[in-house]
Amino acid sequence: MCFAPEADVVAAAVIGAVGVDALRHAHGRASWPLAALPALFAVHTLVEAFVWWGVRGDLGDAGTSSAVRTGATAVYLAFAFVILPIYVPVMMLTQERVPARRRAGAVTLAAGVVCACWLAAALVAGPVRARADRHHITYSVDLWAGAVPIALYLVSTCGVLLLSGRRFLRRFGAANLVALAGLAWVSTEAVISLWCVWAAATSVAIAWHLRRREATRRIPNYSDG
Repeated sequence: MCFAPEADVVAAAVIGAVGVDALRHAHGRASWPLAALPALFAVHTLVEAFVWWGVRGDLGDAGTSSAVRTGATAVYLAFAFVILPIYVPVMMLTQERVPARRRAGAVTLAAGVVCACWLAAALVAGPVRARADRHHITYSVDLWAGAVPIALYLVSTCGVLLLSGRRFLRRFGAANLVALAGLAWVSTEAVISLWCVWAAATSVAIAWHLRRREATRRIPNYSDG
């Protein structure tokens, strides 16, 4: 999430351009889930601009703004809560060939599926609320035993990457854990919301990694770790 809809639109455009570059440098089926992540982040960021406009009532009459806010909020949270916990373990598994790592990845995928179902049930049961809180959007969802899905979420979106045999993915996972902790503190303190900045930084890192791998993949005995 960003601190204004205009920032979300700009961030989505930048991340989208990076996403196109990442897709251009993807080689082989195993690279596509990783390469597609920046493009997904771009769409996710753009969706929140519509949440902003709906919350602020910038879309004409109150009924239209309310409908857009409800729909955009549902899409935004469905991606964050339901798709990512499954997508990231699948992305990791496509990169792995070592049986032990694939088994560990399968366990985290199972955790992601449980997490996604848990959070999807919360979204369906409601209530789901989105409101402007100074410089960011605050989303509220009622969770039963909230610590459990949060733990499963961290395992499936960050922990799984720490188990990867790819050096880049391990570093990516570690950086995500640090960033999530830091950005959560910033958001909780309601200073300013910088999730879109982290999405942009992550997307640039992915595109750089794919460019680097493309440039060196023909070197004899090269390994991207």
